[in-house]
Amino acid sequence: MTRRELAHWARQPVQVVVNLVFPVMLLLMFGYLIGGGRGVKGDYLDYLLPGMLALTMAFGLEGTMIAVTQDLNKGVIDRFRSMPMANGAVLVGRSAADMLQSTLAVLVLMGVGFALGWRVDGGPGGFLGALGLLLLFRFAMLWIGIHLALLAGKPELVQAVQILVWPIGFLSNALALPGAMPGWLGTVVEWNPMSHTATAVRDLFRGTGTEHLGAAIVWPLLLLAVFFPLAVRRFARQSR
Repeated sequence: MTRRELAHWARQPVQVVVNLVFPVMLLLMFGYLIGGGRGVKGDYLDYLLPGMLALTMAFGLEGTMIAVTQDLNKGVIDRFRSMPMANGAVLVGRSAADMLQSTLAVLVLMGVGFALGWRVDGGPGGFLGALGLLLLFRFAMLWIGIHLALLAGKPELVQAVQILVWPIGFLSNALALPGAMPGWLGTVVEWNPMSHTATAVRDLFRGTGTEHLGAAIVWPLLLLAVFFPLAVRRFARQSR
């Protein structure tokens, strides 16, 4: 299933390139055109880049969501059901391909950040730990997206449903400090799971501590515990 999805990349390279370039454009836009980081101490790029990495893990889910609904609507699943495979194999294979692209997107964005002067002070352990947290968060967001796609049922409805993911990204501390926001909004931002991931990633890159590490691990695992079985169960019902 994963090889099948990777073969789609070769036939649709433009979509892959767009997914890689879009977060780079956002980084440059927020860092140099819109940004400024009110209240952020030190170089804003050191604050912005980890936030943009977390934001990238929350966005770009529509490719997987559309692929899942297209398989359901084109009868591809009926052919897969005649093969000796588990019900969740199609979803897991698609998510594995998405995780490969997400890893590439993270590395590309880090490369751009490095070219702009960003550096990792936390050593190899901090770098690998931050990368692991980002991919864990992506995996959790991916299964939320798959479940929403199965609820939508049709590719044309995916974009409307996918908009629900946007508040998670922008109601976070990815781009600005919660203290610079109105009181109630800052509270919401601090509770956002993505804020915990972004903060823990910043700490690991800087090598300044791991006090936010626990929340950054627990939140994605809780989301996975809820949405992974929901998605697989709904997919099994729809593919009968």
